[in-house]
Amino acid sequence: MHFHDDALFPECQEKLIITAAPYGPEWEPEDFPEDLPLTMDEHVQQAVDCYEAGATVLHIHVRELDGKGSKRLSKFNELLSRLREAVPDMILQVGGSISFAPEGEGVEAKWLSDDVRHMLAELDPKPDQVTIAINTSQMNIMELMTADDIAGTSMERPELAVTYREMTVPAGPEWVEEHLRRLQAAGIQPHFQLSSVPQLETVERLIRRGIYTGPLNLTWVGIGGGFDGPNPYNIMNFVQRVPDGACLTLETLMRSVLPVNTMAIAMGLHTRCGNEDTLWGRKGEKMTSVEQIRQLVRLADELGREVATGKEAREIYRIGETYRDADETLAKLGYAPNRRPGQVGFTHHG
Repeated sequence: MHFHDDALFPECQEKLIITAAPYGPEWEPEDFPEDLPLTMDEHVQQAVDCYEAGATVLHIHVRELDGKGSKRLSKFNELLSRLREAVPDMILQVGGSISFAPEGEGVEAKWLSDDVRHMLAELDPKPDQVTIAINTSQMNIMELMTADDIAGTSMERPELAVTYREMTVPAGPEWVEEHLRRLQAAGIQPHFQLSSVPQLETVERLIRRGIYTGPLNLTWVGIGGGFDGPNPYNIMNFVQRVPDGACLTLETLMRSVLPVNTMAIAMGLHTRCGNEDTLWGRKGEKMTSVEQIRQLVRLADELGREVATGKEAREIYRIGETYRDADETLAKLGYAPNRRPGQVGFTHHG
C-alpha cells in the first residue's frame, strides 16, 4: 500500500469498516455471562446490538446450549436465516474454523476435518464471506496471554490452557485450492486471515495462477504463537506488502486490541473487536463487544473518519464481485502483471 502526503487525512480515506466478533468460541459462558450469548435469541440480539453500535461486519460462531462451540452446520443455517431478517444490511462472515474449542476436559482443541470445513460452501442461506486460513501453522493463542488476561476465566485451568497452546491451523495447499474453488462456485467471498508476509505471498501466487479471481479482503492476525505478534514493525511490514486494491483489517488479542485498532483507524485501514479477541478494556475491567464497538466509533469521530454503513461496507468489500481471470484480478488489485513469455528485466504495472 502507498501513502501520499495526505494519506492520513480522513477525507482521503475509505469509510471505516468495523468487524464485530462477539461470540467468543474459546471462552466458556461463565467467563463473561453478560456478553457471551448462549441461546439462539441471544446470538441474534448480540448481532442487532453490534450493528446498532456501528459494526457492519459480523464474524459468526455458534454456541450450543451446553456452552460449547457448535460444530453443527444446521445451527449455522438457523442463525444465518435469522440474521438475514434481523440485520439485513450486515455483512455475514462465518468463521472458517467453525469451532476450535475442545469438546471436554483435556481434549485436544482442533479444527474440524477438511471435508466438514468444505461444507461451509453449502450453508443455506449462504453467508457473504467465509474466513480462510492459508498455510498450516501453529496457533498458540496462549503465548501472549498474561496472568491478568486469564484471571477468573476458564483459561486458568491448566488442562484447557494446554489444548489451546498446542493448537495448529490445518490449511495445506490442496485443501486451500479446493476450498477456494467451492466458495467461489457458491458465490461466497473468501476473507483471508493471514498471520504474516509468507502467507500473503502464498495468496499472491494463488491469484497469479488464476486459482482465486476476486476482490482481496484480508485481515492481518497478530496474535503471536506462530503468527505475527502485535509489534508495529510487523504491522508496517505487512501493510507495505499489501497491494493498493486490497481492503485490510487489523486483528490482535487482549489489551493490544485497542492500540492496534487505533493505528488502523489513523492509517485508513479497518478494525475488528469483540469478545473473541478480548474481554478487557482497562486493566482488570471487562468490556462488552458493544462497548468495544462504541469506543472505536468515538475514536473514529475524534480523528474525523466516518464509519461505513452496511451498504457502504458492501461496496468497499466488493461483495458479489468477481473477475474473469488472473490478469484482470492482478490489475484490479494493483499487483504487477504476470511476466509474459520471453520477457526479461523487472515487471511493471500496466
